[in-house]
Amino acid sequence: MLELVSMEAHSAIKPRVRFAPSPTGHLHIGSVRTMLFNIAFAKKHNGTVVLRSEDTDKERSKPEYEREIVEVLEWLGLSWDEGLTLEAGYIGSKGEYGPYRQSERTEIYKKYLEQLLASGHAYYCYCTKDELSAQEQSLSSQGLPPKYGGHCRAVTSPPAGKEPQVIRFKTPGANVEHKDMIRGTVSFDAGLFGDFVIAKNLETPLYNFAAVVDDYEMKITHVIRGEDHISNTPKQILMGQALGFTPPHFAHLPLILAADRSKFSKRYMETSLLSYKEKGYLPEALVNFLALLGWHPSGNEEIFSLGAFIEEFDMRRVQKAGAIFSEEKLQWINGEYLKRLSEDEFMKRLAPILTARNITASDHFVKRVAMAERERAKTLGEVFDLGGFFFALPDYDAALLLWKDDAKEKTRGALEAVKEILSSVEAKDFSREKILSALEPLIAEHGKGSVLWPLRVSLSGQKASPDPLEIAEILGKKETLRRVELGAGKLGR
Repeated sequence: MLELVSMEAHSAIKPRVRFAPSPTGHLHIGSVRTMLFNIAFAKKHNGTVVLRSEDTDKERSKPEYEREIVEVLEWLGLSWDEGLTLEAGYIGSKGEYGPYRQSERTEIYKKYLEQLLASGHAYYCYCTKDELSAQEQSLSSQGLPPKYGGHCRAVTSPPAGKEPQVIRFKTPGANVEHKDMIRGTVSFDAGLFGDFVIAKNLETPLYNFAAVVDDYEMKITHVIRGEDHISNTPKQILMGQALGFTPPHFAHLPLILAADRSKFSKRYMETSLLSYKEKGYLPEALVNFLALLGWHPSGNEEIFSLGAFIEEFDMRRVQKAGAIFSEEKLQWINGEYLKRLSEDEFMKRLAPILTARNITASDHFVKRVAMAERERAKTLGEVFDLGGFFFALPDYDAALLLWKDDAKEKTRGALEAVKEILSSVEAKDFSREKILSALEPLIAEHGKGSVLWPLRVSLSGQKASPDPLEIAEILGKKETLRRVELGAGKLGR
């Protein structure tokens, strides 16, 4: 059993942690949350963060996914000390424990595989796929779990006409316990594993074996990863012990669940974090949201910077139960960050969205539209989804113009009166204050809703919009009068 270490003792160790994604697909929410928690733990205790690429799956691993991993982390502002780097579009590395890509560490793995074979902790298995299938069927028919029965354990020389198929680890029939930093004592009966495969051959190790060697060679002290790796931990401990390694300390983060507590959907798991950038989420807001997935601060404040999160991070406040992913919560947090940006910074962040949407209106007009919609928008992309009516009035049903039980005639009359009143306001003085001042007698006569509601709809074509007086100021006198006239026309004569 691994030595039980208190949280205070963990804090006394200068940690070296690693984030080791596989470049076989897009980097998703769960993976980035893992990187964030690794950074928080390491930096809180003046430790080191290593980024390496676990590309043992040579067929599915692609350089574009590896590049995306680095790009996403850099966009989010998540920094590391050693490992992969991206310079001028090229993936390189920094640090003294490289290579940091598993595909470049074949000779290192080969040395340790040969050590296990020589010590008798591993052996070549000659069983073919058909033979393994027959063994599994035999076990299943007896109601036993389908594990490898050790058929080749005692084979001392290659059977006639057979080639080695894989290398297996000789699993001892023992109980494997370790103290998980989040879950406490975790125990596994290794006898249930059977002799598991650790490599296809000396040049092709599998993930579980390569990870053990990498963690040892790179002097990793703490392995912080997702709950889905819990079943790998006892196997990795056993292999490490067979090689004479001192195992790192483990912490398994809770799974991320959908709002109904079901398994996180494949759509989210296969969606790149860069898609959130394209939608107009701010990186600091996304990091803030990820910090709350399975961890809670000491107080009630939910908006905090990465630095504040690191300062307060405590592994004891990481929950064991699944963390609920809420799109609404993410949008709320992002909206809060948008509101806190200065006008200049807000427009700077909005610039890529403008470019992507080919918005060519004058800078002054665009800025006024953006600032008008900032309070309602939850993402930068929403600014012009919500504010599209400023550029082109959408078609709308005439019934939308009616305030509560107001008759068509009353509403048409109100809009015609609004047009007549606003026609007398000088274009250069067409401000919210001047417009309100001009309309106050009409509002007093007919009621606020009966005047401002149809004005809102005629200017925006929508139920919900910014203040209609603010819309009118931004649109200007000419366009305001045109839209009011169109609204009155929809109500007929």
